[in-house]
Amino acid sequence: MRATHIFCFLFLTLVANYSLAQQTDSTRYYKNIIRYNLSGGLLFGIDHYIVFGYERVLSPKRSISVNFGKASMPKLVSISTDSFQVNKDQKRSGLNFSIDYRFYLARENKFRAPHGLYIGPYYSYNRFTNDVKWTSKSSSSSSDVAVDTKFNIHTVGFELGYQFIFWKRLALDLVLVGPGLGFYDYKATINSNIDPAKREQIQEGLKQLLTQKFPGMNYVFSDQEIDANGVMRTNTIGYRYIVHIGFNF
Repeated sequence: MRATHIFCFLFLTLVANYSLAQQTDSTRYYKNIIRYNLSGGLLFGIDHYIVFGYERVLSPKRSISVNFGKASMPKLVSISTDSFQVNKDQKRSGLNFSIDYRFYLARENKFRAPHGLYIGPYYSYNRFTNDVKWTSKSSSSSSDVAVDTKFNIHTVGFELGYQFIFWKRLALDLVLVGPGLGFYDYKATINSNIDPAKREQIQEGLKQLLTQKFPGMNYVFSDQEIDANGVMRTNTIGYRYIVHIGFNF
């Protein structure tokens, strides 16, 4: 009789533990996402824009997200001035860093974070460096002029987005609206002794490269000129639109 009681007790204990395990697995709550920036690669080139991110859920309706990686300007094509043309786009490098704090809207979402509609502040920093070689187009002689450029962008703003979670694991994050204030600082250093007229021509060519091949810079620098020191700075409205794909765990 005692053996029967012990057997029944063990059986009921196993059933209870199994039921609890099944319930826990079906309602498991994943608080982490690792992600890859899809939109940046499409704009700048997959081999020159590789940015990964991590999102951590802090509460059922809040999270923090950090992104970091390699970024560089689009590949330059031949652009000419009256006396110079781009000969070689020698080296491109840079980085991207951003952080945002997300509030998942309780009244709009039936899911826990990180699934659903969110709003929140963000900060992003981009740094691009580029070495460009220009060649004189003079028929009598030929000379090369090397130019180093550095371009820094700081942006602070407020974003609205939606993150889908498919099959509990696949995350698709869409930053739909991200207005902000951008601080743009461009500097070109000409590593050759040339006369002021030729220097001005090269600087005009550099502005063409920047505004024609870098998304959105035709608007940012539309009324700006590179000064005698090779510097062009401005503050204006910035914008953020990003598509991420990630894994929820």
